[in-house]
Amino acid sequence: MRSSSLVAVSLCLMAATVALAQTPQRTEGPGLKAGEDSRYKAEIDLCKNHHPVIRTPGPAGARVAAADAAPADVQAIPGIIAAGAHWRSVWHETGNNADGIVGTREGVLVAQQDSSDVVLVNAAGQAKVLYKDTNTGGAVSINKRGQTFLVERGLHQSIWEVSPEHKMLTDTIDGDSIDCLGSGGLNDLTAAANGGVYFTLGNLYYVAPGGAITRQGDVTGTNGIILSPDEKHLYVTSGTFGQPGNLVVFDVQPDGTLTNQKVLAHLTGSGDGSTIDSEGHIFVSSGTVIDVISPDDGHLLGIIPLPQGDDVISLTFGGPGRRTLYAVALNHKYAKGGLGLPSDHVMGGQGGELVAIHMLAHGYEGRAK
Repeated sequence: MRSSSLVAVSLCLMAATVALAQTPQRTEGPGLKAGEDSRYKAEIDLCKNHHPVIRTPGPAGARVAAADAAPADVQAIPGIIAAGAHWRSVWHETGNNADGIVGTREGVLVAQQDSSDVVLVNAAGQAKVLYKDTNTGGAVSINKRGQTFLVERGLHQSIWEVSPEHKMLTDTIDGDSIDCLGSGGLNDLTAAANGGVYFTLGNLYYVAPGGAITRQGDVTGTNGIILSPDEKHLYVTSGTFGQPGNLVVFDVQPDGTLTNQKVLAHLTGSGDGSTIDSEGHIFVSSGTVIDVISPDDGHLLGIIPLPQGDDVISLTFGGPGRRTLYAVALNHKYAKGGLGLPSDHVMGGQGGELVAIHMLAHGYEGRAK
């Protein structure tokens, strides 16, 4: 009897696996980045002033194994984090479902690219959908006035204010669609007090409050981006995926444009998401660790390793007194093809796990991120 039961269970599992494997892979619509959409080429054929190169996706490059040089346990960084502090898992979902996080009093806002939702995850790990139908929503940012902005990465990419008003900030540059800037998709953003937004998409751009987009500086390979607490400086990561990157700093002019570009620091690994604390220290996800950098001279104050050597892609301060540092760990067991699922069953290529660690430093109170 036991043998028959095992055979029956095995047959059921095999049938389920075959059914999943036969799930047709989507070629257009929400949940796909613009460059992954089958209609992308037709869209960029209309570009007049910006002409992106269409790249065929290949195997992802290896991230810099910063953990090889990192201690297994968290080491003390004076005034920043105590020795022996431990990460805890807060929340996770299978697929490409965690990016561009922002900490609030109620919890952490997480953009879910696959489902085109933005959820609020509380300290107990319970998730509540705040915004739906975001057309492959990506990073989120909240400015000092409480305006919440979101990048939409699906075809016909755009940047929206989703709160307190719900309206598009922009979807064009120089008469072209944002899709004409490149197939990589809108990446990260940071929202300024004047209602403007800075974002990364290969290069660095500024969106004025009226919606006009201008490229800033000549920095390339951009990713994580954050304004200083006084918004007089802007920090952005730059580099080549799989190679150690740089943290670049700009001065912010009264009209929001950027000047005086310079490399502030060399990163431990590939730079990704960024956040700041109340003293202006910059925290940069850098491969499998978080680099903590002085804003004065770019000195590396120390590193905070992620649990189990996971990659880290996004950071924010939150919780009571904003003394909790939240991070999105690129945990491969929740990634595309993870948990035994076929690779074409789960859209996207990264599994998101929200983890948290108690800090001595605390986030800047005047802006959510």
